[in-house]
Amino acid sequence: MVFISPTSHINYLCLFMGHKKLIRFQAIDTYANVLQYPENMPGNWHTFFKNDNRITLELACGKGEYSVNLGRENKDGNYIGVDIKGNRIYTGAKAALEEGLANVGFLRIHIGQITNYFAANEVGEIWIIFPDPFLKKAKNRLTHPRFLHLYQQILKPGATINLKTDSKELYDFTLETIAEQGCIMHQNIADIYGQGLATGALAIQTFYEKRHLAEGRTIYYVSFSLPETPITIPERFREDTDNEDLTGED
Repeated sequence: MVFISPTSHINYLCLFMGHKKLIRFQAIDTYANVLQYPENMPGNWHTFFKNDNRITLELACGKGEYSVNLGRENKDGNYIGVDIKGNRIYTGAKAALEEGLANVGFLRIHIGQITNYFAANEVGEIWIIFPDPFLKKAKNRLTHPRFLHLYQQILKPGATINLKTDSKELYDFTLETIAEQGCIMHQNIADIYGQGLATGALAIQTFYEKRHLAEGRTIYYVSFSLPETPITIPERFREDTDNEDLTGED
């Protein structure tokens, strides 16, 4: 019998995981449905999708489960999963290619730079699905005013932003931000499964959502639109956001 020390086992796992990530990064370099820091994209997404259908973004998409599922169900819409982690994007991009989902693409960028990749009024909807709640860094929450300010520059007037989360802290923070910024609330569901409202797009379950449900966690959902007036950064947040380059989620 060969004895493998715990340290050797950990080193092997690290090497294996590192090799796996490398393979995935090499793969997405060849995927036609993945763009990594592309140039000249604002106003030109119709050339990527070869149509003028409405664009929906899934921000911090991870494996892109929402983008893929929405693309399957709605062939008349275009869906883009946005994330900085290429090894995660790989999963959704591979699935979309294998299924021939020409209306699903992926964009590897920092979300804080999103205005570099979309023109004004080019995006019709945003989904934010189980993002990191950043309990100690509110400025990095994807419903923080600094991000809403960016979304306002690319969304069509009246476009919907959807948040689905298991974090009560992020849910409460988002409700506070919606009220403070004068956003228009469309839906506010404190327990979508408890109220039997997990239907349509809300019925799509990501890997993390399935795990959260198995652990008995409550799932929250909020949908809202941004106001016509500019989003402002409240005084209490300015020290954290002044002179910041908004490169994304730390």
